[in-house]
Order: sequence, then structure tokens, then C-alpha cells
Amino acid sequence: MKVVALYDGLERAFWNYVKADELDYYFFILDWKLRRDQTKILMAMEDDQIEGLMLIYKDYVVQLRGKQAAVKTLLDLLTIEKVELQAPIDCESLVLQKFGSPRVKEKMMLMRLRRGEENVQVTTTPVRLSIDAAEEIVELMRRADPSWWGETSVENMRKALAEIYWLGIKEDERIVSVGNTRLIDFASNIGVVATEEKYRNKGYATSIVSALVSEILKTSPTAIIHVITDNTPALHAYSKVGFGPHKTYLSIKT
Repeated sequence: MKVVALYDGLERAFWNYVKADELDYYFFILDWKLRRDQTKILMAMEDDQIEGLMLIYKDYVVQLRGKQAAVKTLLDLLTIEKVELQAPIDCESLVLQKFGSPRVKEKMMLMRLRRGEENVQVTTTPVRLSIDAAEEIVELMRRADPSWWGETSVENMRKALAEIYWLGIKEDERIVSVGNTRLIDFASNIGVVATEEKYRNKGYATSIVSALVSEILKTSPTAIIHVITDNTPALHAYSKVGFGPHKTYLSIKT
């Protein structure tokens, strides 16, 4: 099996391959379209047929897809030590052979909602957040899930607020719940949903996800969201809004 980098001469084969399941290859499509200067995509090929793909974004975010033999071949070429990686769930043993005992190891479910399936439930109306809220959002996210968001920086958050659609709910004169999405034509991903622990079970996450879905469906036929499979409250909230399971992955952070 040979491995080649994606370049102009192979783009047609790449697009034909990923469009068979655009949601599974969502980040491959998004990063290659919008952030190509920070993205590298390697293709494992057998007899000129793509068997698997590896995306490397900003030299630390890695996405793997494909058959086990292809994933193993691509993993053997990966030299990054500090990595956030997502791979097919049936490739868990291959990933752990490569990285040993990662700091974070979870099953991540991709959920999807198509236009017409939404069950919008906004009990508390969120507000659009601006760059001025960057520090407050970072502090909230770090407290909500330090294992994933503990290294989030205020500088990066300011950039995110300038480029991405953020909503928040305020109580006691401070932000207690947030969510975001990047609005994309073929599908939009809800990337962050976080609520301060003492303000949970008030329907805030459901309200924010509902409001984001309403905004997404103005321009995209599909909304998607990723959730850790043992996060029962989040699964319940997203299902109430209309999301259903699409695919499950192994997700690690070293």
C-alpha cells in the first residue's frame, strides 16, 4: 500500500471518495476548503484506489479514516507526539499500540440533524457573543471540562469569536452557558457546548443548541454535533432537539 499527499492531480479521486459520506469526512472537507495552508492530507492507496485518509491540521490535530490496514499504514508515518486524534472505533488497538496510554481516551459520537427533523426548544433566549467576552468564555470552558479545554487560550478565543458564530446565556451578570458553530453550506458543526456546573439542569444547553440549529438551518441542510458517548445529559439534550447518531469514533489526547 502506497501513501501519497493530496495535491491537484489527485483531488478528483479525493472528492469522489469523501462525498460518499460527507459527514464522516466533515473535517477533511472543511479544512481542505478553508484552511489548506494549515492542513496536510495523506492518502493510503491500493491499485490507485483510496483505502484510507489522514488529516493533520496545525501539526497536532489528526483525523484518520478508512480500513484497518490503511489506518495502520498511515499511523506508522505519524511522528507527532502531542496530538488530538480521532480514528474509526475498530482501530482502537492500532492507535493504542502507537500512543500507549493517552491522557484522554473516549468514545465520541457524531450526531446529525437534517432540516425538517428539528425540535427547537428555546426556553431561555441566548445572546450573540462578541470578542469582549473572550476571557469569560475561556474561564467557563476550562472549568466545564479541563481535560479538553484546559489549554484554551484567550488569544485563540478572540480569533474564534471573530470567525465563528457564538451564543451565550447570562445569569447573575455573567456568562454561564455557551455554544458555537461555523456556518458552512453543506453542513454546520456545533463545536462547543459548555455550561457552568451550578447552572446545569436548567435547559440552558438545550436552548443554546436549539438556537444554533435554527441559525444553521437557514443556510445548511444539516447540523452535526460530536458528543462523548458516556455524557448522558448531553446525549439527552441533543436528542430532544432532533439529533440522531451517525457514527462513533475513538478520540484521544496525548
